[in-house]
Amino acid sequence: MIALNAHSIAQTTPTGDAIAQAVTAGWALGPVAHCVLLRRGFNQVYELRFESGQHAIARLCTERPRGEPNLAYETALLMHLRAQGVPVAAPWPAADGSFSVVLALPEGLRSLLLFDFLPGDPPGELLADIEATGQGLAQLHDAAQTYGGPPSRYTLDLPLLLDASLDRMIAAPTVDAALGREFSALADGLRARFAALPGLTRVHCHGDCHGSNNFMSDGPHGASEGRRVAAFFDFDDAGPGLLAYELAVYLWVLLPRSLETPLSATVLERWHRYLAGYTRVRAIPAADLAAIAPCLAVRQFWVMGEYAGRIPVWGTQAMPTHWLRKQIPLMQSWMNLPTAEGLVAAESATPIATAQ
Repeated sequence: MIALNAHSIAQTTPTGDAIAQAVTAGWALGPVAHCVLLRRGFNQVYELRFESGQHAIARLCTERPRGEPNLAYETALLMHLRAQGVPVAAPWPAADGSFSVVLALPEGLRSLLLFDFLPGDPPGELLADIEATGQGLAQLHDAAQTYGGPPSRYTLDLPLLLDASLDRMIAAPTVDAALGREFSALADGLRARFAALPGLTRVHCHGDCHGSNNFMSDGPHGASEGRRVAAFFDFDDAGPGLLAYELAVYLWVLLPRSLETPLSATVLERWHRYLAGYTRVRAIPAADLAAIAPCLAVRQFWVMGEYAGRIPVWGTQAMPTHWLRKQIPLMQSWMNLPTAEGLVAAESATPIATAQ
């Protein structure tokens, strides 16, 4: 038998039963009737049902490349948003009054939190739901303006999103010296673009509003009134930062991942409706619209940096060299998209709605 120390373990995955035991010990909610792992991604997420009938989501925080979890800011922001009437998955206080308990696992200490279970489904391809998502995000930004709780550990700006991501990528075994130089040159170009865009709007960002971190439900007057409501969850990447980056995240997930695939009328219409929903509540200054294009590339840098930081858990094949080489021309094409004009609706050839 060979014994491994804690530093030799990248990440363990507790069973649903283990999480149920931890929740029973840490929260005064009674016995857990059911607990199952929902997904294993940036964090490990579990669904719980209590014998009392309560329904919750548990998140076991993993080691993030950026550093410690941003729990004090995240939980305080969520409680502020809920108090302001914004539909969010708020945290549940543990028995000691805090919002997390610490589990001692083979790799070290990790925080466990409980959140509201949100019913519904992601907006998907439904245009009314996409527009409601944009509107809900704007309402979230408005409500967060009065937040005065603990400061965030992290700011969603170039040092975190671009510079730190680039450093992790260059250190990855699948990035050779030539590829590293190409990525570094692209990052230099992005810094120059942002230097020419001073005074960008800053908000308290959700940080990962790509269309799968909010669920849709009917408003108080029902779907027949066309009033859909977006409820947001997974604020693990929340923090103060650039509005342009926050908005770019949804466009980023819509864009084709191949230079040979043109932007379709369907993609452009979804983006149009997303911006229309947002601007029904908040204006988007022209400079912020212009900054969305470079933010698309910044978002891709951030994703690749996250993958690079997870090689001990996910392996090198999560970001193979041949895939990385394709990202440079793709990001360069994104940087040249006409987001200053809101892009162009394919069918009508009219500018997408921006703030008046």
